[in-house]
Amino acid sequence: MFGRKGKDSAEQVIEPAAVVKPDGKGRPTPTRKEAEAARKASIKVPSDPKEAKKAMRDRDRDARAADRAALMAGDERRLPARDSGAARSMIRNSVDGRRSVGEIFIPVAILVLLSGFLRNELIIKITYYVWVVMLALVVLDVIWIIIQLRKKAKDELPDTSLKAGDYLYGVMRSLTLRRLRVPPPKFRSGGRPVEPKAPKVPKEPKAPKGS
Repeated sequence: MFGRKGKDSAEQVIEPAAVVKPDGKGRPTPTRKEAEAARKASIKVPSDPKEAKKAMRDRDRDARAADRAALMAGDERRLPARDSGAARSMIRNSVDGRRSVGEIFIPVAILVLLSGFLRNELIIKITYYVWVVMLALVVLDVIWIIIQLRKKAKDELPDTSLKAGDYLYGVMRSLTLRRLRVPPPKFRSGGRPVEPKAPKVPKEPKAPKGS
């Protein structure tokens, strides 16, 4: 009696473990280890270690080039985390669509630095006052930018609250020369959208003389 009961219990325990549930494709679900092995097998890597390293470097270089091209083109789908998101896009468009004092901050700072090598007291005094006025204007412009960004965020993104890093992102962009801003501006300083550049048409080869 006890022997049969133990046998039935063993069958009840072993039977579910022996059944392999097929997935929707009619085959057993692969384990995580098998899936990882299949993924590695799908990547064609040369058996030679030197060739494998070279292939890996080529893939990394191509990936970086593709990311750089997407960044310079302003492709919202492939922007890095620093520039992605509706809030960052709104900040860029708001800053790029207006003139800011910060655009001339770096050129003025370079002129002030170069004037320090001169021995003319009048020039040094003038550049000093120019620098003080410049700093005051930059501070006022930064405050105005923060106010405008806060207002635009409430109007365009009511469900999003800007953080300190977002305001800093806009301020640093306003202090960068327009040509050096990345991603490139989509709006001109007057608010007009930047027209996309037409693709270059390859020149037709010249016909040889005498033909």
